[in-house]
Amino acid sequence: MKRKSDFEESSGNVFADIGLSNPEEAMTKAQLAMQIIDIINRRKLSQAEAAALLGIDQPKISSLIHGRLRGFSVERLFRFLNALGREVEIVVRAKKGRSAKPGVRVLAA
Repeated sequence: MKRKSDFEESSGNVFADIGLSNPEEAMTKAQLAMQIIDIINRRKLSQAEAAALLGIDQPKISSLIHGRLRGFSVERLFRFLNALGREVEIVVRAKKGRSAKPGVRVLAA
């Protein structure tokens, strides 16, 4: 007898899978935040040091690190990356393949 599966395949965007209203923006913000957190961790910055560098207070760094991104726009996250010495490049191009869904991707160089 074949058992029914208790899970369903992901769409590739967890925010869409859980039904958020703007899943593409949520995914973009999460990917940008991961880049910022990675830089902070690699530099071994304290939350206070990171906050001073980014021009925000320490509780906002804590929110960022813990994935509470509601108060952060994509543009603000771009500015944080700039303050951390990263260039943000936006490339607009045709989607790849007929079945591919166009979207936003964050890639680290």
